[in-house]
Amino acid sequence: MMTTPLAASVALLRRTDLLLIQRNRAPSEGLWTLPGGRLEPGESAEQCAVREIKEELGLAVFALRPVTVLRHKGFQLQVFATQAFEGEITPDPAEVRAWRFVRPEQLFGLQTTPGLAEVVQAVFRMFDRS
Repeated sequence: MMTTPLAASVALLRRTDLLLIQRNRAPSEGLWTLPGGRLEPGESAEQCAVREIKEELGLAVFALRPVTVLRHKGFQLQVFATQAFEGEITPDPAEVRAWRFVRPEQLFGLQTTPGLAEVVQAVFRMFDRS
């Protein structure tokens, strides 16, 4: 049985690194993760991803590619990835405490949301082939 994800996030990828944000509120306050958030009624996971990146970071994203669906305590998160984004990063201070571009090997020094390292590896593998 296929269930709809409750949230979506996006790996914004440059050549050797990707954008992470540090959450500024629960449930992941203080943790580093991919930007994203919960679906609104009637919204697809992709529409949610586009909206959330605009709201949290002020960026427009295009050509989203599905990476994986994370499941945690009954919660489903659709993860997308893209190299196609534009705009100036203007984080929403209510949502984003800090942001930075990191290389995969830099994740080990950060407190991240569960499973982030595996997602990042999958993203880089996916774009390595394309």
